[in-house]
Amino acid sequence: MSAPGPGGPLPALVGLHTSSRRAWTATETILYALGVGAGQRDPATELRFTTENSTGHPQRVLPTFASVLAADPPPLGDPTAVRHAEEALTLFRPLPPAGQVHTTATVTALHDQGSGALVQQVSRLRDPAGTTVAVVRRSMFVIGAGGFGGSRARAAGWRAPTGPPEHRIVAAVRPDQALLYRLSGDRNPLHSDPVVAGRAGLPRPVLHGLCTFGFAGRLLLPLVGDDPTRVRHVRARFNAPLHPGDTLTVQAWRRPYGVLFRVGDGAGRIVLDRGVLALAAR
Repeated sequence: MSAPGPGGPLPALVGLHTSSRRAWTATETILYALGVGAGQRDPATELRFTTENSTGHPQRVLPTFASVLAADPPPLGDPTAVRHAEEALTLFRPLPPAGQVHTTATVTALHDQGSGALVQQVSRLRDPAGTTVAVVRRSMFVIGAGGFGGSRARAAGWRAPTGPPEHRIVAAVRPDQALLYRLSGDRNPLHSDPVVAGRAGLPRPVLHGLCTFGFAGRLLLPLVGDDPTRVRHVRARFNAPLHPGDTLTVQAWRRPYGVLFRVGDGAGRIVLDRGVLALAAR
């Protein structure tokens, strides 16, 4: 199946399969933690994520680091017309501070959303012994590539909470946050180059959606026992961009399995929606 895109037809993506190996070090997991705001409010409170040699703080890895290890989507045309739509990761064991995985990725569906096409991809991460460590499901929206007659995507199950959030966590986003986060591997100039952002119709570069996703996952940890090794599943829909220098507010509702959450910007606009963070059973 193919769909017309802003720069020509998208290739026949469904079933496209890629395979790669990825190794990382303790430095990279620390850099990721800094990229999603760890230690900004109080450097002493998150040393287990931001250092590898602090007394009494053995290094741990933020669960959302799994998204960095997932495969990039296939080329989808002009990057100014591509938006991250959804991310869902499932961890079967905690990620080590340093390690390696073999990642296989498959494009599983291409949906016609009218104003664009939704490309869905699944990445499976396996350790050197062949054991599955994590699965990452990712959806990308290509503006202007709809109208080819395909089926619409079904929304993932999510029951909107009733009543006000039980918890609100406010965090500042550094003006240079996107420049710091891009060092984890996402060098899309939409997040750093004002010219490219302008071509996309944006007033200035926006924060990576996965940076906002990582902020939320990190800030929610204290609500679920503050043990990153127990996090089994995190997912959210990217609703609107967040800008570096803004603030974000995580709104959370407790559930027996973890929390439901949304994230708003400084003006109250929802930037992440339909969020779930679930824990592994004890």
